[in-house]
Amino acid sequence: MKKAIVLLSGGIDSATTLFYARKKKFKCFCLTFDYGQKHAREIESARKIAKKANSPLLVIKIDIPKEASALTSPLKLISHTNKKERIGNRIPSTYVPARNIIFLSFALSWAEAKKYTHIFIGANVVDYSGYPDCRPTFLKAFGKMARLGTKSGLQAKAIKIKAPLLFKSKAQIIKLAKLLKVPLELTWSCYRGGSAPCHKCESCILRAGGFKEAGLIDPALKKIQKVK
Repeated sequence: MKKAIVLLSGGIDSATTLFYARKKKFKCFCLTFDYGQKHAREIESARKIAKKANSPLLVIKIDIPKEASALTSPLKLISHTNKKERIGNRIPSTYVPARNIIFLSFALSWAEAKKYTHIFIGANVVDYSGYPDCRPTFLKAFGKMARLGTKSGLQAKAIKIKAPLLFKSKAQIIKLAKLLKVPLELTWSCYRGGSAPCHKCESCILRAGGFKEAGLIDPALKKIQKVK
């Protein structure tokens, strides 16, 4: 059986990626990261999603500089927006320096050590917030680095980096998630964390817009009381 490391944050994209990999007959091992994010609520979602997928999950706690991102700094506020069309036009305050480089590097080490052949990541460039480490050029470059900088790569057994949702809109991802029977009610997107989504941050706006375009009701909102 093919084996893969899946980066699972607890959001819609990573959850759909996990279920996609399983549909493709991969035995999946999930990694999620506790890096001091304000929305650490997503780690709980990742645990529940991995359990639903019958896939083991490891939570890795790492120390990163906190001051550079609104997701980690207590001194920076997470910006709100009500205009989806403005999203993606600039790198937002929620950018965490080198986050996907760090996550993928951990995944690469685990994959090589455990002899897994693939790494799956839920990166997306259509409905995204302008993060430079979600672009096809970045993923292609990381794949090249993985080939050049690992024993498996030098032995012509390079670990493949897969981003199956890269060019899908949020609505397309949600529709795919429904087909794959992803437990969308367990996913978490809000950058502010807490017990209920804020409905104002970029991640909440993208999620709401995706469900609206897909013609579906967000099942997570049935379980969570809306913040007034």
